[in-house]
Amino acid sequence: MRILFCGTPEVAVPSLKALADADGIEVACVLTRPDAPRGRGRRLTPSPVKVAAQELGIPVIDGNPRDEGFVDELAALNVEAAAVVAYGRILPQNVLDALPKGWYNLHFSLLPQWRGAAPAQRAVWSGQPSTGATVFRITLGMDEGPILLQNHTDIGDRETSGELLSRMAVSGAPLLVEAMRSVADGTARPIEQAADGVTVADKIRTDDAHVTFDAPVETIDRQIRACTPDPGAWCLFTADAATDAEPSTLHILAAAPAGDAPNVPADLAPGELKAGKRNVWVGTGTTPLELLEVKAQGKKAMQAADWARGARLGSEARCA
Repeated sequence: MRILFCGTPEVAVPSLKALADADGIEVACVLTRPDAPRGRGRRLTPSPVKVAAQELGIPVIDGNPRDEGFVDELAALNVEAAAVVAYGRILPQNVLDALPKGWYNLHFSLLPQWRGAAPAQRAVWSGQPSTGATVFRITLGMDEGPILLQNHTDIGDRETSGELLSRMAVSGAPLLVEAMRSVADGTARPIEQAADGVTVADKIRTDDAHVTFDAPVETIDRQIRACTPDPGAWCLFTADAATDAEPSTLHILAAAPAGDAPNVPADLAPGELKAGKRNVWVGTGTTPLELLEVKAQGKKAMQAADWARGARLGSEARCA
């Protein structure tokens, strides 16, 4: 069966490679987002999927499915079905109707839980112990289509959403291959999603990643891990609240609940900073959080203890 593969970021690459290597499936073309400006120089950079496709010798297109003439371009590819992983665009009905065997998406949750843009991030943030992946047939409703296959995966106690997504990208690739083979040989039996248990995984934006410290430490820890690496957890840092200095942005790259270690300071107020020789703690609504790695405004990422030595924390240093 000739298929179109649609995807953009790094998490889609394992599925592209697995499908390209699968017997009975030919990836005839790849659809990805156009090259985008990245980095300080804002240089146009191809998506990870485009790079992988070119390495595999697969033709690439980056047209918008809503553009006039896209359906004709699709017809010229002579493909029967499409496999989609994190493509990043909504497909209109005329495009969905253009392929006789349909469009199938690998989604990183156990649908109908966490429909939407950030399923792995929301799973981490909510504190659930496990999640999974789903292959479903795409319909107009957001992640509402009938399910072909699912698998489960545990979420590590200290796992970030980026680490979880990287693992699920690998474990989800054979699931997508199996689903596309069933479409090819006519054995696919999609099952409609349950009407109950629906949750929505809204995209996590920069403002959502702003950490304030009056919540319990476990809640803050989950927020930081859910926002790592994208969009990145952050707070406003003041070296000494007793002065008139303007706060600056402090990115929190890694942190963990301090627990009951003997050197952890007691009675830190929410947002209050305290540094030792090898540790930096910040008070929360319950017990302290230890900052492990940070990136100060305009600086490089570094261990929190190294940052604290250069930041010259005053007696009223705070994060908010």
